[in-house]
Amino acid sequence: MLEQRIEQHFIESADLKYQAAQVLSKPIAAAVQAMLICVTSGGKVLACGNGGSAADAQHFAAELVGRYERERPELAAIALTTDSSILTALANDYDFKVVFARQVRALGQPGDILLAISTSGDSGNVLAAIDAAHEREMVVVGLSGRGGGKMAHALRDTDVHICVPHERTARIQEVHILALHCICDAIDAQLLGDQELPS
Repeated sequence: MLEQRIEQHFIESADLKYQAAQVLSKPIAAAVQAMLICVTSGGKVLACGNGGSAADAQHFAAELVGRYERERPELAAIALTTDSSILTALANDYDFKVVFARQVRALGQPGDILLAISTSGDSGNVLAAIDAAHEREMVVVGLSGRGGGKMAHALRDTDVHICVPHERTARIQEVHILALHCICDAIDAQLLGDQELPS
């Protein structure tokens, strides 16, 4: 019984990934191009999200600053989810809604990118960060699910929206991390040349 339940998770996750591959390949490719322009022009990626999405923001920043699968020069990325002093000061002195937006206004420059992750698309502090990024003339790459929520309306035509066509948080998060790995791989392929994917 337990094994069947576990197997069902694998099957549902795999099914969604097959379905989403065609839908998401175009926006993921657009995100790659935007990030390449940014990091090769001296810009940086600022990443934010809550809970599991905060972990994804940190994971992505680590793979840009460090490496994904191939050796390459460091790429500039900062997760806005990691400095407990900044987060607690802003939440305490202002409001939790501004914990990312104030960092974006402090650190963001025109040409930088905000990676905004929210499975529902409705996270208030992520939406506020998107507004702050637009104030700073930054491009936003938004990762969401459930139809995009409020994020779908907050993003501009010059932004990129990677919206997973599913309602369940766990499945959306599983596709988000795959999308982020696709971005890392494609950045490496563009910078270092195509290489056959390892099996």
